[in-house]
Order: sequence, then structure tokens, then C-alpha cells
Amino acid sequence: MESGASLLPHRSIVEIKGPDSLSFLQGLVTNDVDRAVIGNAVYAALLTPQGKIVTDFMIVAVEGGYWLDCAASSAGDLTARLKKYKLRAKVEIADRSAELAVAALDEGKAITGKVVAFADPRLAGLGWRAIGRRAELEAALQAAGYRMAPAADYERRRIALGVPDSADIVPETAFPLDCNFEELNGVDFKKGCYVGQELTARMKHRASARKRFLPVSADVELPAPGTNVTLGEAPIGELKSSIDRQGLALIRLDRLGEAKEAVADGVIIRIGAPAYPLNLSQGDQS
Repeated sequence: MESGASLLPHRSIVEIKGPDSLSFLQGLVTNDVDRAVIGNAVYAALLTPQGKIVTDFMIVAVEGGYWLDCAASSAGDLTARLKKYKLRAKVEIADRSAELAVAALDEGKAITGKVVAFADPRLAGLGWRAIGRRAELEAALQAAGYRMAPAADYERRRIALGVPDSADIVPETAFPLDCNFEELNGVDFKKGCYVGQELTARMKHRASARKRFLPVSADVELPAPGTNVTLGEAPIGELKSSIDRQGLALIRLDRLGEAKEAVADGVIIRIGAPAYPLNLSQGDQS
């Protein structure tokens, strides 16, 4: 079967280049930037000092620095925030949304031309990504034997796997461990300090993260994102995204208990499990 490739118009690129690029990012983001090398991307986020996600992204190593594959809606704000942290660091920061496009690929193939390709660092089932100038990127993917597919194909796969994306995470409202960051390789607990590190480490140590993103489904169209999910009379979470009667919800696991169904605006929804194990260790309860 021919492999598909979907251009993702909701993704953009922020570029960090210069001799201090590594040390600059290393002191800011949740993951170990040393692991972002040519051909191997890293999933990470920039947090507030209070430990909540500003935006998440993939860190892609390129000659002279890095590209951050982020939500298009966050690119301008991310660029501005990074510039505030720049101080004396020898880096140049630019929003390259107008020049570069991002594609999601079913699987990795040899791609020629000026295209950067890498495996999605969150989960193998998400396939690969590719970045390049839009016309060059599309031509290179077609030359490599990919069938160009709608972005909805990627969204269906992502949601079915139970993987939250930037659109599901409202800026400055959620902690990374609530957003399955540990399970999706988005945080390194052994690296040095970064913005919001203390709160994140404390939540891990005390196992105080009780929410998780879970896949949900229904026999009818799901209500709009932002709809409350209830069990009996008690609120247990919120719908975040949906497509084809499948979606993602941020659920309080301590309130869900053993239940497999809940209600969202009168619609009965089935609550499933993601395609990867959730880390629900008890931690230090002292």
C-alpha cells in the first residue's frame, strides 16, 4: 500500500541559530537538547515559571542550530518569548512560518532535496515528519513515492493513538505531566535546570499529576472542544479535540475510577486507553 504524506498547515517553524543555540535552549526547555542531533528530533515544551505549558514543539537539529516544529498559532508568541530570554546569548531567533512547511509521513523513506526528515519522537505509531519549503517539500515527497493525503488523515491517527497535540493544550493552563509528557518522551528528569523545572520535578516525585489525556469515542458526533465531561453529577474532565466521532479528553483519573463511560453535554462517550502505557506510579506520598 502506498505510504501517505500530509502537509500540516497548522504547524510552523521557529528557528534558533548561532554558537550558543544548544546552551540557550538547554536552559529553557523540558527535554535534553543534547539528544537533538541530525536525524533525531526531541519533543519538549517551554513552561511558565509556575510549571505550566506555554507551548510544546519538536526540536530538530539543522546546520548551525535548531528548528522548532510548533503550532502555527503559537509561533509568533514563542519567537517573542525566546527573544526575551536571549540576553547576551549568541543566537538569532526567527519565525520562519512564511517560508517553511511541515508534513506528517506514514513511514520513513529516503527523501532527496532540501528536506529535513525525522521520526516523530513522541511515539513510533505517529510515523515521520519532514520540513522544507512548501513547493520543494511536496515535490520531494511525491518523488519519494508518497501519496499526498489530507491533514485529517494524520489527525485521525494521532487521536486514535491517544496523543495530544498543541491544539489540545491551552497555553498556560496545563502541567506537562498531565499532558502525557512523560509517556511521550517530552521531559527529562535528569537534565539540569530549566524554566518550570522545580514544579515538574515535584509533581513527578509526589505523583501528584492526576489528569491524563485519553481517547474517547461516541456513536454520534462528539460535542465541541471545551465541553465538560461528567460522571453522574461530578465533573471529571473536558473534551479537547475530535474527528469522526473519536476524540481526546483531559480526564481526572482519580475521579474516573473504573468507569468506562461518561457523559458530555448529554452524549454518552466511551473512554479508552492510549496506545502506550501511562505512568501512574504512586511516588512519594509523604
